[in-house]
Amino acid sequence: MTMTRVSLLSLCLLSSLKLQAQDLRWQQRVEYTMKAALDVTSHRVTGSQKLVYYNNSPDTLSKVYYHLYFNAFQPGSMMDERSRAIADPDRRVMDRISKLTESEIGYQKILSLKQDGADVKHQTEGTILTVNLSKPLLPNSKTIFEMTFESQVPIQIRRSGRDSKEGIAYSMTQWYPKLAEYDYQGWHAYPYVAREFHGVWGDFDVTLTLDPKYIVAGTGKLVNANEVGHGYERPGTKVNRPKGNLVWHFVAKDVIDFAWAADPDYTHDIAQVPNGPEVHFFYQKNERTAESWKKVEDTAVKTFTFLNQTYGAYPYDTYSIIQGGDGGMEYPMCTLILGEGSADGVTGTMVHEVTHSWFQHTLANNESLYPWMDEGYTTFAGSEAIAAIRGTQGNPHRGSYQSYFALVASGLQEPISQHSDHYTTNRAYSTAAYSMGAVFLEQLKYLVGDKNFYTGMRRYYATYKMRHPEPNDFIRIMEKVSGLQLHWYLRYWTGTTKRIDYGIADVQDLQGSTRITLERKGEFPMPLDVVVTFTDGSQELYYVPMNELLGSKPDDGKGTPRSETAVWPWVNPTFSWTISSPLSEIATIEIDPSQRMADINRTNNLRIVNEKK
Repeated sequence: MTMTRVSLLSLCLLSSLKLQAQDLRWQQRVEYTMKAALDVTSHRVTGSQKLVYYNNSPDTLSKVYYHLYFNAFQPGSMMDERSRAIADPDRRVMDRISKLTESEIGYQKILSLKQDGADVKHQTEGTILTVNLSKPLLPNSKTIFEMTFESQVPIQIRRSGRDSKEGIAYSMTQWYPKLAEYDYQGWHAYPYVAREFHGVWGDFDVTLTLDPKYIVAGTGKLVNANEVGHGYERPGTKVNRPKGNLVWHFVAKDVIDFAWAADPDYTHDIAQVPNGPEVHFFYQKNERTAESWKKVEDTAVKTFTFLNQTYGAYPYDTYSIIQGGDGGMEYPMCTLILGEGSADGVTGTMVHEVTHSWFQHTLANNESLYPWMDEGYTTFAGSEAIAAIRGTQGNPHRGSYQSYFALVASGLQEPISQHSDHYTTNRAYSTAAYSMGAVFLEQLKYLVGDKNFYTGMRRYYATYKMRHPEPNDFIRIMEKVSGLQLHWYLRYWTGTTKRIDYGIADVQDLQGSTRITLERKGEFPMPLDVVVTFTDGSQELYYVPMNELLGSKPDDGKGTPRSETAVWPWVNPTFSWTISSPLSEIATIEIDPSQRMADINRTNNLRIVNEKK
C-alpha cells in the first residue's frame, strides 16, 4: 500500500471518528417578540410576531414548521374526528367540536410572513403551518421571521378557550403560532390531535392589549406593574395607569412556551416561598373558592419547599397559579387549574401542576414521545410531596400500582414507547403516562436503593435542566450513580408489555436446613428481596441479584439482617438456595414485602410455613 493511500485512509478514518464523536445534543433556540390585542367583544386576537431562530444543528434547513393549535377547534378537525371515533373519548370533548358555530370555533390565520425581510411561501394544513424558506438556513446561523396573524378564541373545549364552565373569561394557552422543535430526530411537527406538547427553548417578550377591566396572569414577569396595578404593584408605589385599553408587558427567559389567562373578577394574592419564588394566585373569590384557595396558597409554599429540597431549586423567581382551563395544565412559570372543587381536590391538582415545573418546564423532555417521563415523574414527585405535607403514612404510589394492575387485567395495555396520540384508548394512554411512569420510578428505587435513587434524581435535574432529556439520559445517570446496569429495565418497561410475576414454588426441609425454590412465571425478570420471618419474630432478608444488573443494590440499613444469594440468570425459570435454619423455625417466606415490585399476582408471593410463637 502506498503512503498516499495510507494517508487517505487515515484521513477518512479520522473524519469518520470525528463525525461519530459529534455531540448530537445541540438545541435550537428562539427569541419571540410578540404584540397581541384581544377584542373581548369579537373574541379575536390580532398580533405580530418577530422570531429570531438560531439553527444550532449541523443541518441546513430548507423548511420550518409552526403549530397553529386553535385550528383544532373546528368541525372535521383531527381532534374532532378522533374524539368522535375513539372508544373512550375525553368527556370534556366528546362531539362538542363538531357542533361549534362559526362564531364559536377557533382559528389561526397567517396574514403575512417574511424571512429576513423577504416574503416566504407557506401553506396551512390543519394545525400545521409549513414554511418554505426564501433562503436556506445554514448550520450555526440565525434568521428572523416576521409575521402578522389573526386568531379567534374558541369556546372552551380543551385547555384553551373562552367562557370556561367556571366562568373564567379567557384561558389563552396554545394561542400563538409556535415554531416546532427540530433536533437530532428531525422535525417534531405533530398535528394537534389530543394531547402533549414540545417546544424550543428561548426567550419571550410579550405585550398584550385588552379591555382595562380584565386582570391578566401568565408566564413570565410583568415589567410594567406600576402601569397595570391589579395587585402587581409593590406596596407604597403609585399606579400610573394610562387611559383606554391596558397594555400588559411580560418577559420570560429560558422557557419553552408562553401562556396567559384573563378575567375581570380575579382576586390576586401573593405568597413568598422561603429561598424560593414569589407565588401569585388568581381566582374568582366566592363561596365555592374562598376556603379552598387558602389551603391552595399554604400548600403551594410547602410544595415548592419540598421539591426544592428533594430535587433541586426551581430556576425562576416567580410562578402563578391561575383558575382557568378545564382541569389542570402546566405551562412555564404558571399553571391553569379548575378552582371550585373540594379543598383536597383543588390542592392535589395544584401540587401536580406545580411539580411539572421540574418535570417538563425545567427538564423539558419531548412529552409527545415520552409522556411517562413528564406525567409519570410528576405524578411520582407530586405524590411524595403531598404525602410529606399531609403527613400520610404508607406507600404514596399505591394508587399508581393499582391503576397499572387494573389496566393489565383489562387487556388494554400497550407499550408506552409510542407517541401520545397513537394509543388505541385514552385509558391505555393515561395509565401508561401517569401511573406506569410513577411505577417506573418507585420500582427503580427498589432496584438501586433509596439513597442512590434520590442522588440520581438530583443529578439528573442538575445535569439536564433547561435541556431536552431523553430516556437514555435518565437511565445513564442512574447507572452512573448506582454502579448497576439498568438498560434492560428501561427496555422491558417502556418497549414491551411483559409483566412481572414471581412465586414461591417449593420449600424443602433438609433436616437442619431449608431449601427455598422460587419461580419466574412472568416474562419480566427482576432481582428479588425475599424476607424470611422466623417463629421467634426475627427476620432476615435474602437478596437475589439478577445477572443483567452486573451488581447488587446496597443494603438499605433499615435494620433487617441481609444475606446475598448467588446470581439468578434471567433465562432460568427457577432458582433455589439453602438457608441454615431448619424448616420448623420458619414462620413465613415472602417475596418483596415492600410491594414496590409491580408483581401482577401477589397470591403466590407469601408462603406460610409455621405459625409464629
